This record gives sequence, structure tokens and C-alpha cells, in this order.
Amino acid sequence: LSDPGKLLINECIINKINIIPIPGASSITSAISVSGFSDRFFFYGFLPKTENELNKVLKDLSKNSFSIVFFIPAKKINFYIKSFKNYFLDRKILIAREMTKIHESFFRDEIKNVKLFKNLLKGELTVVISDVKNKNKKFDDKKISTEARKYLKKFSLKDTVDIIFQSEKMNKNKIYQLCLKIKNEKNN
Repeated sequence: LSDPGKLLINECIINKINIIPIPGASSITSAISVSGFSDRFFFYGFLPKTENELNKVLKDLSKNSFSIVFFIPAKKINFYIKSFKNYFLDRKILIAREMTKIHESFFRDEIKNVKLFKNLLKGELTVVISDVKNKNKKFDDKKISTEARKYLKKFSLKDTVDIIFQSEKMNKNKIYQLCLKIKNEKNN
């Protein structure tokens, strides 16, 4: 985590080179380390078992721009994949099974392309959903202005810019300039 090894991991993934983590203290960090996704992650743990609760949780988590790590019972993987398709369609997934054990295996794909498993999986699953990539997102002055006015009432200029940048993943300098303009209007 937090090292340039992610570049090597991604090249291995592209070239279909098998990657295995070194046994560590946690399957969380082991899975993130071989995912090729952002090392800025949110660990959730086990997801709710009922559809209504699951939808509430995934709706909230889908707003998170970080990689997200879950523990999922192998026999329930298809149930969760169906829900992931509703909330994380434009992200990637890594399903790590039995990491650091003899039957270790990894499944990775775009969530939109994932098919349900025909055979029941066995073992412990650690699932990682990739971070959000918003490179082509259009800068929405009106939306940013509305958010800036709301946050500048409670937070400093710097904090407001950081909050908006984390949620929108747009040009930080443009966000800063717009927030500064709004702050100066309030002070006049």
C-alpha cells in the first residue's frame, strides 16, 4: 500500500501475470495490495443480509470515491454481485478467495461484465470494489457554487475546497477559484 508497486501490479494484471500477496496480518491489506486499485480505501466488513438494508448501505457507499473492501460469505456472492451492478456499474471488482492458502484464487473484471457464478464458491472471500474514475466529468459551476455556499457557512475556504474536491473529483484549482470568488462576494 502507498507505494509505486501499484504500477507493477497493473502491468502484471494487463499481461495476465499471476500475482500473489505475501501473507499478512489481514486479508484487507493483502487484497488491496494485489488489486491494482487505489490504496485509499474504505473497509466496510460484512454487508447486510436483507435486500432493503443492503440497498441503503450500497447507496451510501456508492458516493464514496475510494476503493471499498467487503467480507462476503462465498455462498452469498451472487446475491451481492446483483446489487453491485446497481450501484457500482462503472467500477472494477476483485474477488479474492482463500488468500495465502493452497486454494487461493482471484477473479477480476469490470462489474458491468461480471456474470453470476454457476458453481458455488467455497472459502473466505474478500471483495474489493475499485475507486471512482471521473476523468471526463464536466465541471458544473452551478452545482459547485451551491455546494460552496453551503460549506463556506461552516468550514474554512481550504476545507470547503477539499470537501468539494473529494466528492466531485474535478479540477481542484477551478474549485478553489470558484470558492474564493463566492467567499469574497460574501465579505463585500
